[in-house]
Amino acid sequence: MDNKRVILAVALSFAVLLGWQMLFPPQPQQPAPAQQEQTAQPNQAVDSNVSGPISNQLPDPASTSAIVSAKGTKLTVETPLYAAVINSQGGLLESFKLKKFKATIDADSPDVDMVGMNALDKAPMGLILNGIATWASGVWGYEGKDLSLDGDRLGTLIFRGDVEGFRIERRLTFHADNYLIDEDVRIINQSNPSGMGRVAFTTATKSLTAADDRYNPTRISWYNAEGLVEENDRDTLSETGVTESGAINWAAIDSNYFILALVPGADSVTMKGKLQDDIFRVAAEQDVSFDKDIERKLSCSYYFGPMDAPLMAKVPGSLDKAVDFGWFDIIAKPLVVALEWFHQYTHNYGIAIILLTIVIKILFWPLSHKSYKSMEQMKRLQPMMAKLREKHGDDREALNKEMMQLYKTYNVNPAGGCLPMLLQIPVFFGLYKALMGTVALRHADFVHFLPFTDIVWLADLSAKDPLYITPIVMGATMFLQQKMTPSAGDPTQQKIMMFLPLVFTFMFLNFPSGLVVYWMVNNVLSIAQQWMMMRNVKN
Repeated sequence: MDNKRVILAVALSFAVLLGWQMLFPPQPQQPAPAQQEQTAQPNQAVDSNVSGPISNQLPDPASTSAIVSAKGTKLTVETPLYAAVINSQGGLLESFKLKKFKATIDADSPDVDMVGMNALDKAPMGLILNGIATWASGVWGYEGKDLSLDGDRLGTLIFRGDVEGFRIERRLTFHADNYLIDEDVRIINQSNPSGMGRVAFTTATKSLTAADDRYNPTRISWYNAEGLVEENDRDTLSETGVTESGAINWAAIDSNYFILALVPGADSVTMKGKLQDDIFRVAAEQDVSFDKDIERKLSCSYYFGPMDAPLMAKVPGSLDKAVDFGWFDIIAKPLVVALEWFHQYTHNYGIAIILLTIVIKILFWPLSHKSYKSMEQMKRLQPMMAKLREKHGDDREALNKEMMQLYKTYNVNPAGGCLPMLLQIPVFFGLYKALMGTVALRHADFVHFLPFTDIVWLADLSAKDPLYITPIVMGATMFLQQKMTPSAGDPTQQKIMMFLPLVFTFMFLNFPSGLVVYWMVNNVLSIAQQWMMMRNVKN
């Protein structure tokens, strides 16, 4: 085996992996097909004594916003993390603005609103009882007042309503130090003929990302005994939606950076998800007996906030499992921890990435040194290998046999030159996943303005370099590194190797700038290492 061919194969494989990742982002695990089910109409009670299929539809009153505006009182909840508005008409969530996250990198950008425009028409945090949209029916009152919480304080709002013979009390508890909302519900059947029924906790939001964003889609996900399941195909979500029953820990609407999750208190529920009028909706429904004058107690927790694993770990139901980096999860999560550790000292994620790159380079230093020595040894064997090719001509079996004997005689590993590159590929993709899926790196600033100008440059390490400076410099460093690498063997292979920097530069143009910074710094350190080893060889 020729060393150059091994390196070429690895480099080309790397290019193919990058190209595939760019052109064909990984598809999420597909859920089981949604059942074809009948629809429970809004404001129409369902006779649950009759067994039948569960509907995958949710009540959809066309005038929800008009109803709550006419009947409800707006109550505000302020914490250091968010500002929420709750409407007393059924306890609907009108807005939930995250104080620590902006919609864009612009200085005057508004806070991220986890509800968003038009989502109120789909009733976020609306309670559905036997197919009845409780927020659209009956009379509601409330107990409590506007809340202003800090530290680790808790605050509670209580909403009471009489809906078609049911007395409902919703008790919402807010946490000052988390995005968690706990709900306890009490329902008494005062005069409704239903003996059995269903109660569904719901949420809804606008699309969290652009409809054509392949790398950061808005999706509906849930977690059960089989693990994390996701669906982001908008056609599927619009046409049939998704339905899953059983022991479901949580159900959510999420993106790479934000999540709206329901964590039901029941052991067995039916999760429903759908995209309607560009609004994502999720419900967690459970069966409940409604014997007359008997109080039923139910519970659910909500989390509306960033995909912050430490905060989500405090939420019941293993909600932190929503932070998932796919195949490279085992590599990406330690890299995130390392970046956070460096950031607490540097207060700049760009510098943290550079320091992490240096640490990774130090860890790979012995392998890189061994790789360079292997390439030098292979270069010295080239004259003898050329004579073997002349001697055996087209007899590949005899040629390979003598070449292997040559490697053994001089104690040369023909694959030794490519080992560091092989090991760095998963690290590269792990960091790519970390940059694309870690909310702390969203809008993370490195060099906000191009030096000596007012042109915005590396103001968001999770987005591409708007000026394409870093990928071009990265390509130049890669070209220089190729020139310094001991060359030998087939001239055609050498030309292809010299062409690779151009291919990589093109692919890196739209990659997160933080990833490009990592690869660029890695190249610079590799050049320095090769220069030092070349000096040692000459001496």
